[in-house]
Amino acid sequence: MKAAIMGYGTIGSGVAETLRVNHDVIAKRVGEPIELKKVLDLREFKGDPIEPLIVHDYKDIVNDPEIRIVVETMGGVEPAYTFVKAMLEAGKNVTTSNKALVADKGAELIRIAREHDVNFMFEASVGGGIPIIRCIESCLTGDVIEYIAGIVNGTTNYMMTDMAEKGADFDAVLKEAQAKGFAEKDPTADIEGYDATRKIAILTSLVAGQQVDYNDIPTEGITHISVADMKYARKIGRKIKLLATSREVGNTYSCRVAPFLVAPESPLYNVDGVFNAVFLHGNILGDGMFYGSGAGKLPTASAVVGDIVRMAKHLNKNIPIEWGEEKLELADPGLDRYRFFVRTTDDQSAIDTAFTEEVEYIDADIVPGEVGFITPEMEQREFDESVKKLPGTVSTIRLA
Repeated sequence: MKAAIMGYGTIGSGVAETLRVNHDVIAKRVGEPIELKKVLDLREFKGDPIEPLIVHDYKDIVNDPEIRIVVETMGGVEPAYTFVKAMLEAGKNVTTSNKALVADKGAELIRIAREHDVNFMFEASVGGGIPIIRCIESCLTGDVIEYIAGIVNGTTNYMMTDMAEKGADFDAVLKEAQAKGFAEKDPTADIEGYDATRKIAILTSLVAGQQVDYNDIPTEGITHISVADMKYARKIGRKIKLLATSREVGNTYSCRVAPFLVAPESPLYNVDGVFNAVFLHGNILGDGMFYGSGAGKLPTASAVVGDIVRMAKHLNKNIPIEWGEEKLELADPGLDRYRFFVRTTDDQSAIDTAFTEEVEYIDADIVPGEVGFITPEMEQREFDESVKKLPGTVSTIRLA
């Protein structure tokens, strides 16, 4: 069986390596060997074993009747969307690790695949090597997923862990993460939360069966988290994690990406470093968590090759994925209820006036002239109105 890869970067080369290293095992599981026939890339790779397979025009793959499976690891929405759509319309199965493509065009590409009796799969688009998507769309189809909370970005989790353990400030930790290859040269998508937002949009689309627009999801990154925040977190026995959350509300979901103060009893509390984890609650399953390597060359390639094997065993047969193109209107995020941690230079009388219910003051002299406190559980919109009355507010973080 012949396959092709579009994009021979970190993940694409990892897929080729996995197909080579695990060639015999994959052949046994599929029933025949899978041979890499073509690789699409702008570069030549002179002297590389992959050099004879390189093509520069995606139509060389589209028009090759032997190629039945195509891997997309280019990243971005275009030209990936144009290329993937052409592959599906030509009757080829496609798997991708591209969360931007899946979040933006997933429902449409699933429909096109169904219309042509092929498959569009994207296990590697969320959580790298963690098999969360297949579990949701296959293993847990007997459940209603009522809640998802995920640490789905290894860069930010590494940075939060490093700040907490070393007491280093944000800029220093970011530079270290970049030096170690854990953060991109332009880290905006990670540190501003955009990467995590696309991933929770994908997961919510799958559990709801409708298209979730990631632009509708309130998103906060970690750029405002300071060493002082970490010291307060340690004082109250919690850790700060960037969480992507989705909660069932009536016949829709409420989603959010933001830093949260996570309690020790949460299974996400001990997910440190570059590791990812997705915690979920099903109405029948109850609680479950999926943990592992959320990024990297080989963990992500493992998920991609898992899709290749699944598609190879279902040639000419579409595996239904419930994700329609109708847009899901998300619940009003202002109605979400949380407890909030607040740092302010306002005095206690101003705080007690701003918040009608009694707050819990934190007995810690971490920043001179500053007061830290935790609110009772309240609606997001109610908190927003109350905190406006405290002009000295330095930082606010939700509790999870």
